[in-house]
Amino acid sequence: MVTSTNPIRVVVAGLGNMGRSHALAYYNNPGFEIAALVNRSDVPLPGGLAGHEIRPSFEDALRDEKPELACIATYSDSHADYAVKAFEAGCHVFVEKPLATTVADARRVVDAAKANGKKVVIGYILRHHPSWIRLIAEARKLGGPYVFRMNLNQQSSGHTWQTHKQLMQTTSPIVDCGVHYLDVMLQITDSKPVEVRGMGVRLSDEVAPTMYNYGHLQVLFEDGSVGWYEAGWGPMISETAFFVKDVMSPNGCVSIVMAEGVKSDDIDTHTKTSTIRLHQAATGPDGKFLKPDELLSMEGEPGHQELCDLEQAFVLKAIREDIDLTRHMDDAVRSLAVCLAADESVRTGMPVKL
Repeated sequence: MVTSTNPIRVVVAGLGNMGRSHALAYYNNPGFEIAALVNRSDVPLPGGLAGHEIRPSFEDALRDEKPELACIATYSDSHADYAVKAFEAGCHVFVEKPLATTVADARRVVDAAKANGKKVVIGYILRHHPSWIRLIAEARKLGGPYVFRMNLNQQSSGHTWQTHKQLMQTTSPIVDCGVHYLDVMLQITDSKPVEVRGMGVRLSDEVAPTMYNYGHLQVLFEDGSVGWYEAGWGPMISETAFFVKDVMSPNGCVSIVMAEGVKSDDIDTHTKTSTIRLHQAATGPDGKFLKPDELLSMEGEPGHQELCDLEQAFVLKAIREDIDLTRHMDDAVRSLAVCLAADESVRTGMPVKL
């Protein structure tokens, strides 16, 4: 099914780093037309967006502009309410991760999308990254059970630390970032997570006593796979081994090898992969490996803005071609449920059965 080829009119709510990047993606794509930009305060806009007025009210923009798509890149605690309002106003929705701050709210968003016959795409940017698509494909070829070893720690200061502190008013690092990497684990193993364990530490007086800026989760899957994910934010975070992306199986492993000298709070570092290393576990009669490790160069891979462009091109395709997003929505709810269970485990000191 292909719908009209007229540009899809979009309201963008939230003009932080991701919101501005998504707005630029809409500006760059002739399949979209920006109807309104929404933010609680005035912020500088990059070229191409500078001519647009910034409106303070999302609800007013929905009512006045009657867009076909709402892009929600506000803080996590408003995602669910904004998404449901957009569906009820007749919009499809693109919403940044995490989908919501509770599993109940995440399900409420999915239910509202289905009830109103609208698409919802969640901002799992790695799903549109050629290198991560390759990593997942190579890991699946190895076969499980798997060991997932993943982290993304960010040594932040100045404006970046201010942004992290703002995010931690509602969401811990292992929830905010962890949903990406749980989503990767789910795509590789196709197995249900059954138990989660979490731990966390508050490493700064600038973080609320009820929040922690370093967290670590362990997840157990039904097929015997296990995984861990680690995330920390702040000026005290180490730049050593801050980026580990490693998947092991009985038949070998696939890993991302980062270039020397990259910085943990550089937004392109969060998605660029440099090189994928493939290791085969098979040995010959002499006990030595049959094949040397294979290094796949990811030179020429897309940068952050190009990834946002790819992500919004997928949104356009999903709407125009009526793509079934059931698995996409289910995975988003499931990955959020795992990370929220890890957060619960941090706070209670007990494992959580899923």
